[in-house]
Amino acid sequence: MKISKTFGKTFALGALLSATAFAGAEAHVTFLNKEATQDSTILATLQLPHGCDGKATTEVRVKLPEGFVFAKPQPKAGWELEVIKGDYQKSYDNHGDKVKSGAVEIRWKNGNLSDDFYDTFVIQGKVSGVEAGTSLAFPVTQMCGDAVEAWDQVAKEGGDAHGMKSPAPLLKVVAGEDQGHDHDDMAGMDMTGKAGMDMSGMGAVAPAGETVKAGDLEVSGGFAKAMLPGQPVGGGFFTVKNNGQTDDRLLSVTSPAAGEVQLHEMVTKDNVMRMRQLKDGIAIAAGQTLKLEPGNLHLMFQKVKTPFQQGDTVPVTLTFEKAGKVELVLQVLSAQGK
Repeated sequence: MKISKTFGKTFALGALLSATAFAGAEAHVTFLNKEATQDSTILATLQLPHGCDGKATTEVRVKLPEGFVFAKPQPKAGWELEVIKGDYQKSYDNHGDKVKSGAVEIRWKNGNLSDDFYDTFVIQGKVSGVEAGTSLAFPVTQMCGDAVEAWDQVAKEGGDAHGMKSPAPLLKVVAGEDQGHDHDDMAGMDMTGKAGMDMSGMGAVAPAGETVKAGDLEVSGGFAKAMLPGQPVGGGFFTVKNNGQTDDRLLSVTSPAAGEVQLHEMVTKDNVMRMRQLKDGIAIAAGQTLKLEPGNLHLMFQKVKTPFQQGDTVPVTLTFEKAGKVELVLQVLSAQGK
């Protein structure tokens, strides 16, 4: 594999900045916000300013440092996701549970980001047990076909990273009051089994959390999770029971609360979690019950206009192959499903 080290590449940002100034100041992979408060849950946003010697970026790998825990990546349209899991060096408290393992590396794969453009890659996680003044390094590997940019240099304690050609992106941890929040938009809670309203007919609508019937299908237990301020991606879940003798298929979902709603699947094998979009929809076999739930099948709300807050409701339109359109209202629970 060819290793390409290209630095000082100019990148046009229109009339606001000259290409030369940008190359000197922002040619490296950096965080949009370079500071994080102690014991807070944040959206760590990496900025990728260019490709590898003119080649398009096809994969981005980010290694997560100790002290950045409970990490979950933001999906990107056109990219596949992998989350590599492993053991932490110590245990971390997650609402009374001692957690000793989790995501240690995030990979966005099989994309195509032209060298003519820049983009951001977002990871939600909690800064935990890190002293104020500490800088957390996130080594990044940027792959462009057979070329690679490795942003992994870390200065020794007290050293200056400004002279390095390929510094790892840094988050400086600063002191601050306890946020009191530990958001997790993909954490789950089984909301099925609620008493529902018998509302038959295509396009039936029920209050949030109630059961909707359309043909042979019963849709129940709809919920979404509270999101961080500024977070453009959220998860949604519900249960579909097919009481008929014919298979059906969930083809698509739309919502006025988001620019796009995708059907996603998460599969974990050998400590690697892979997320992929199900463009062909999801089958609901005759006589079977299908659950969209955290860590498995789910809705992915993209380009959310206003982040979901606990107590809100999110309307969605489900389109089934045979049952047609079904209007469902999702309850927004707390980030922990409480």
